[in-house]
Amino acid sequence: MKYHIIPVTAFAQNCSLIWCPVTMEAALVDPGGDAPRIKQNIEQTGVQVKKILLTHGHLDHVGAAAELSDWLSVPIIGPQKEDEFWLQGLPQQSQMFGLEECLPLTPDQWLEEGDQVTVGETTLNVLHCPGHTPGHVVFFDPLSRLLISGDVIFKGGVGRSDFPRGDHAALIDSIKRKLLPLGDDITFIPGHGPLSTLGDERRHNPFLQDELPVW
Repeated sequence: MKYHIIPVTAFAQNCSLIWCPVTMEAALVDPGGDAPRIKQNIEQTGVQVKKILLTHGHLDHVGAAAELSDWLSVPIIGPQKEDEFWLQGLPQQSQMFGLEECLPLTPDQWLEEGDQVTVGETTLNVLHCPGHTPGHVVFFDPLSRLLISGDVIFKGGVGRSDFPRGDHAALIDSIKRKLLPLGDDITFIPGHGPLSTLGDERRHNPFLQDELPVW
């Protein structure tokens, strides 16, 4: 799987354009805003976007999803249904951050643990990783050893859990039970900031140094 990261909004959110190099079919992951910039990158890359994938319901990850879905005539897929209250509360999120109003959003498909999403000939595994939000999902390509982690884990950090229905213990459990066992060699694209590997984070991330599981 190939990818191109498009930083968007004042939150420097990593919108990811991912595609199958065989078919050039693509998906757009977490288009948080700046729709004109995202459109320009799609056109320059020359891929065919077939779907929009959402890791969770926060405004900085979904703000341009509806506009781009209409422009591309493609479905919006994800996150897990426990994030429905975040998506229905997008107008309030807009007001809270002083941004242009974003209307409530209902995806065309909710995702669950164990689901798979295809992008051309690439198959992404869906893992439900609550904690940052209750319905947060991540996307994993086992062949290219690439993980799109949203706001679950970052280089040197983890997602915030002080939002409504956030749960720090659940977040750490998601990382330790579901992500770290994927392997030290896994590169992940976080929702913000630079890429890292799960091995580097297992060894050096200060939030993950206590009570590591024994595999």
